[in-house]
Amino acid sequence: MESSSKTKKIGLATLVMMIISSIYGFANTPRAFMQMGYASIIWYILAALVFFLPVSLMLAEYGSSFKEAKGGIYSWLEGSIGEKWAFVGTFIWLAAWIVWLVQTASSFCIPLSSVVFGKDTTSTWHLFGLTPIETLGVIGIVVVIVVTFFSSHGMDAIAKVSTVGGAFNIAVNGLFLIISVLILIFNHGHLAQPISGASSFIHSPNSQFTTPIAMISFIVYAIFAYGGMETMGGIMDSLDKPEKTFPRGILIATAIIAIGYALTIFMWGFSTNWRHVFGGGQVTLGNVTYVLMGNLGVAFGNAIGVSHHTALLFGSLMTRFTGFSILLAVVGSFFIMTYSPIKSFIMGSDPELWPAKITKLNKAGMPAFAMWIQAIVVCVFIFFISFGGSAASKFFTILTNMSNVSTTFPYLFLVGAFPFFKKLKDIDRPFEFFKNKFWTNLIVALCLIVLSGGILFTIIQPILVHQYSTAFWTAIGPIFFGAVALIFYEVSSRKREKKN
Repeated sequence: MESSSKTKKIGLATLVMMIISSIYGFANTPRAFMQMGYASIIWYILAALVFFLPVSLMLAEYGSSFKEAKGGIYSWLEGSIGEKWAFVGTFIWLAAWIVWLVQTASSFCIPLSSVVFGKDTTSTWHLFGLTPIETLGVIGIVVVIVVTFFSSHGMDAIAKVSTVGGAFNIAVNGLFLIISVLILIFNHGHLAQPISGASSFIHSPNSQFTTPIAMISFIVYAIFAYGGMETMGGIMDSLDKPEKTFPRGILIATAIIAIGYALTIFMWGFSTNWRHVFGGGQVTLGNVTYVLMGNLGVAFGNAIGVSHHTALLFGSLMTRFTGFSILLAVVGSFFIMTYSPIKSFIMGSDPELWPAKITKLNKAGMPAFAMWIQAIVVCVFIFFISFGGSAASKFFTILTNMSNVSTTFPYLFLVGAFPFFKKLKDIDRPFEFFKNKFWTNLIVALCLIVLSGGILFTIIQPILVHQYSTAFWTAIGPIFFGAVALIFYEVSSRKREKKN
């Protein structure tokens, strides 16, 4: 009886599955294939070795030492580099989720269109005489307002839809693997995207990713595919023998995820000829997953020898199924992310830094006032980006670059603070992987170079091809929110000092 009442600890197999489900994103692979073809594989493997593996182990040390703290990465940074930079770093982390809301709301109609029409028709949508991009922007703004309204009233039960969406996403992965292998078999090993020696895995078929700077900037896309490890550091106290289980879990998960990404990117070449599918310029980073899944269905029909009409029907069914699964996941995630990051940040930081209205929770336990401020910021971003006159492809490239850079930027703070964390005295360290000071500082320096280099080149690349608006919106997220955080903290801390 006594042993059964104890909390069951997380074992190695469960930990590996948790890491994979939190990190691996199927939609990252068609985007990688669109941008660099087979050449993206090497960057995903490098990102796993020089970013995912070492940073995950750093976050494990943070999480084990600050396991009692409830502020997440805010508490980790505050304990390592002080309140000011913890506030700024976490504010930029929050900004990454705000940019995610901008991207998700703006592309919300694409899976919806895929379900209803069997393909992405959003490029033909005109609302009240607006252009398609402006129409998507207006619909995105409406989505943000509606979701914020229900979330602020505690309607988080709707987010359980994401559980069903997760099951459908697993089914999409399974379908892709099975159908891709069948296509290869029926085509007698012939690849839709042929391999022309080692150069196919080095040089991109995409003219926008042929220069060294463009290829290096792709590292941000690869790093983004491994984002989310910061959520894993907080489970150290729930692990069975964490000092052994976590590093083993990280090593196994790193290998599985890296191989999974590499294999999936390669398998897109079974059904997709790069120039045939992407040469027309109709595919964007927003709809590429649906386009390639639809093409997978058509390629399967052609491989087994059915009529062209039936092959197109297979493609339409695959597109609709993919759109439905992603739509369910997006709806659930959107409700959660509307309140979860901002609530975590506000609850983790000193309440005296915030105006009383910001920290006040409503009857549903939600920081409604803060959520509506967030909604206004998201709507403003959507409005200026969608009404900026960008073409569809450029529009979704801007949104994707913004999301990637904003998501990657907070890791500069977490990695940069790690040497200061290692210097802390009188702190319990249940799990410690980095013990040698020299190697710790060297690995930290390498990670910072990879992160900052990838971010810098992502911003510089559009400038080199005179796409100044893309460069501006790519950089503005962390810069804008970082500046706001600094100003806000200085003003609030001075008011707090006067008050006390």
